[in-house]
Amino acid sequence: MLQSLAGSSCVRLVEQHRSAWCFALLVLGYLLYLVFGAVVFSSVELPYEDLLRQELGKLKQRFLEEHACLSEQQLEQFLLRVLEASNYGVSVLSNASGNWNWDFTSSLFFASTVLSTTGYGHTVPLSDGGKAFCIIYSVIGIPFTLLFLTAVVQRIIVYVTRRPVLYFHIRWGFSKQIVAIIHAIVLGFITVSCFFLIPAAIFSVLEDDWNFLESFYFCFISLSTIGLGDYVPGEGYNQKFRELYKIGITCYLLLGLIAMLVVLETFCELHELKKFRKLFYVKKDKEEDQVNIMEHDQLSFSSISDQAASMKDDQKADEPFVTSHSPTSNDSSLNN
Repeated sequence: MLQSLAGSSCVRLVEQHRSAWCFALLVLGYLLYLVFGAVVFSSVELPYEDLLRQELGKLKQRFLEEHACLSEQQLEQFLLRVLEASNYGVSVLSNASGNWNWDFTSSLFFASTVLSTTGYGHTVPLSDGGKAFCIIYSVIGIPFTLLFLTAVVQRIIVYVTRRPVLYFHIRWGFSKQIVAIIHAIVLGFITVSCFFLIPAAIFSVLEDDWNFLESFYFCFISLSTIGLGDYVPGEGYNQKFRELYKIGITCYLLLGLIAMLVVLETFCELHELKKFRKLFYVKKDKEEDQVNIMEHDQLSFSSISDQAASMKDDQKADEPFVTSHSPTSNDSSLNN
């Protein structure tokens, strides 16, 4: 008897605080996912880092042995300066000296990566004025970009998602939820094909040092706005039509970002995902709901009264002109 009462009380407690328990599980799952990623990256990448460190150490020692007139301190000062310049997108290599990082097309590409928060990091402002302008430009431009993307996605999703789903639901009588799921899957497959697979194949041909996996990796890192910067197109030696290539990449990133947002919004509108998201949200109190209902009723009543008043005004305006009878005329008629 006591066990059944304890069990029922526990179940009641869990049901009352279901949202809090789900949120706690969400936080725990996210932390475990972070730890899982750290363990995998560390186990996969640490051996390669160790091999690279050993290789660089051997190359440095061999260089010092072949050039006895150069001290280790001088060599390290030179390498430090070269690495600092490389962090600003300037290379000392002869095969990369022909590419300028701040011509118009490169600056346009940099501005697009800043406003889209991709930020490859291969090119950064050198001057104090450029850094200050980048701050002001980003503070204004990033919200402006979000507003622009939101407006574009809101208009596109009406024609790409909502109307097709309603068409198949009304015209063919299919279930709206099933049609929405199938439509989201088809739209996701088309987006992956047009903005990941096909561009990856094109980049693997245009970029000499990229294979298909590296090209696909660049597309994903770019369109997900991660922007690690380890792969940047158009930076090769003697790149043909470099200016036109940079403009094309800028258009690809903008269109791809819009397509990604359309797909995400399509999946977010699925009924199953909406129910799943509500598990982690805080439920509104009954008082807040009552206040919202009262405000809604007041707004509805005021809107109805306004509509009735406007209809009366319209009817009066449509009526023919009627001569008004003044009180003096009525008195005179009564006297007669």
